[in-house]
Amino acid sequence: MICCLNPDCSNPLNPNGKKFCQSCSTPLVSLLRNRFRVIRVLSDEGGFGRTYLSEDVDKLNERCVIKQLAPKFQGTWSQKKAMELFAEEAQRLQDLGEHPQIPTLIAYFEQDGCLYLVQQFINGDNLLKELQQRKAYNSRDIQSILLDLLPILKFIHDRKVIHRDIKPENIIRNKNDGRLCLIDFGSSKQFTAKVQQKSGTSIGSHGYSPLEQIRDGKAFPASDLFGVGATCFHLLTGNSPFQLWMESGYAWVSNWREYLRSPINPELDFVIDKLLKKDIQERYQSAEEVLRDLTPKQLLALPPAGKSSGKLPPTKAPVLPKSYPLLRILILVSAFILLFGFSESWYKNFRRIQTSLVSRLIQHNSPGKNDAILSQISLGKVSLANTLQGHENSVLSVAISPDGKTIASSGDDRTIKLWDLATGKLISSLNGHFQQVNVVVISPNGKLLVSASDDNTIKIWNLATRKQIRTLIGHSDSIHALAISADSETLVSASDDNTIKIWDLATGEQIRTLAGHTFWVRSVAISPNGVILTSGSFDKTIKIWNLAKGYPIRTLEGNSQTVTTVAISPNGKILATASRNRTIKLWNLATGRELRTLAGHKNTVTSVAFSADGKIIASGSRDRTIKLWNTATGEEILTLAGHTNTVTSVTFTPDGKTLVSGSEDNTIKIWRLSQ
Repeated sequence: MICCLNPDCSNPLNPNGKKFCQSCSTPLVSLLRNRFRVIRVLSDEGGFGRTYLSEDVDKLNERCVIKQLAPKFQGTWSQKKAMELFAEEAQRLQDLGEHPQIPTLIAYFEQDGCLYLVQQFINGDNLLKELQQRKAYNSRDIQSILLDLLPILKFIHDRKVIHRDIKPENIIRNKNDGRLCLIDFGSSKQFTAKVQQKSGTSIGSHGYSPLEQIRDGKAFPASDLFGVGATCFHLLTGNSPFQLWMESGYAWVSNWREYLRSPINPELDFVIDKLLKKDIQERYQSAEEVLRDLTPKQLLALPPAGKSSGKLPPTKAPVLPKSYPLLRILILVSAFILLFGFSESWYKNFRRIQTSLVSRLIQHNSPGKNDAILSQISLGKVSLANTLQGHENSVLSVAISPDGKTIASSGDDRTIKLWDLATGKLISSLNGHFQQVNVVVISPNGKLLVSASDDNTIKIWNLATRKQIRTLIGHSDSIHALAISADSETLVSASDDNTIKIWDLATGEQIRTLAGHTFWVRSVAISPNGVILTSGSFDKTIKIWNLAKGYPIRTLEGNSQTVTTVAISPNGKILATASRNRTIKLWNLATGRELRTLAGHKNTVTSVAFSADGKIIASGSRDRTIKLWNTATGEEILTLAGHTNTVTSVTFTPDGKTLVSGSEDNTIKIWRLSQ
């Protein structure tokens, strides 16, 4: 196969022997600089270039990585800045590549109007992917990571270089020796007096970069150490610092312990707390200081920087015997019976514990035969019927067709997937967005699928043929919420540009823009009669609009935190909203009067859905659970604990007999409700 080097090409792979790309007609280059054969795309920078996996024919087809810079706006300040940063990255690799845990620079050149940087290929997974596969790290794992990573930082800091973008994605565990490698020096900066004193352009990743870097553009060794702390926090808790930053800025660093899944040892607790200090003066100032505070015995075993001495102590979680989870269930249930006896409340409590235990059993066994057996185990009023695996990264949204036969899902792997709900088989994958797809909805008439993305676009697809019909352009920032009216004629979208747009779904024509929120709008819902539109925003308000005329009816301000999701009951009488304060509020939609508050989740509620008859509310949360609530009384019915990361989306089938959930653990779960 020959890979097209046009960064805008939607299907870059071509059969050998072709001279022009079959997708975009760009002339194909078999060898870059008569030496490097491009195999496939590794990542996309949104049209400004791509990163490719390649082969170096001069080194017996040894694997390498090629980064491409293809600036679109010739002669602009942004193009000049991008070229400067690209050249600086090459220079950093040239200077730092002598370290065995930093990729070496192989070549740097210009060809056909693009700049190319060729570097060593590190065979392994980054820590974010490792987290998604492993699910959990303990204190020992994190200390081992620190002891491997900190000497690399000491090495670059000693050479007056600040990385400025420390995060799990930029740390790869080499499969050959188990050591960590630090990659992506595109944001790195030479540490000089000028850098210390002069504010510059903000560079780094929100959540992982400290205040002085994001706000002032200043970077110090201590700035990289904040990124180390944020990385450790992410691995320990499974909570993304970026998501927390979006919700509350830097507030999470002061209460980071609340997100821990289990206690950590005192030494590590002290170290992470000091790494995460918001005030740079209170933070560690050097990697050596951090190393001194770690366990002395581990420091004695630390190999010198710049030398490789084999694998570190293993950080993989121990593999339990298959019988162990079953034995644990028997022991715990037996103890529970002895403790509570056969009282009237015993059965209800037993069912709740059974739900949690069976979910954990599912996590400890590989998919296949065991899953088939487990899917038949009744969990109170709900049974886990199937777990769908196919997304490479987080599942951000799920939707169900009106006939209840098809699930649509989307995620940050930039794809939309269609599944057979009955069998769990993957029907098709739709590709078109070039950034993560935040939400998918299916029209009530079952004919159209609509998706929205971080690429600021909305795409409309024919659900039957799976062909793209049109792309709607109008928002100037990421789109996170969609809703379609019951007559399938009107589409509503909400965006991080603080606006809501109303579209004619049949023609794609924009009807109007609703402006009123002062921060990101992340959720919208339309009443069944098509008269009312509701929206929730990070400005902590809920707005109720007249959909036909586009004017605001009222604003609900009963939330002390950002509003994450809104939903309207099937009879159109109740509005359910959720926010970062971990509660769900029910409102009278007609009057705006608050009816009751549902409390029980231990972290942000991310998604809320009503059952078809409106009697049950399902809620998904960052605490990795799904809760079912009695709409009339507000009482919690059941907790489902099968997901191992944030539950991003929940929805019921039209007949109310099935609940589908999506999660950042890359899976979709199908739950059957007994009648």
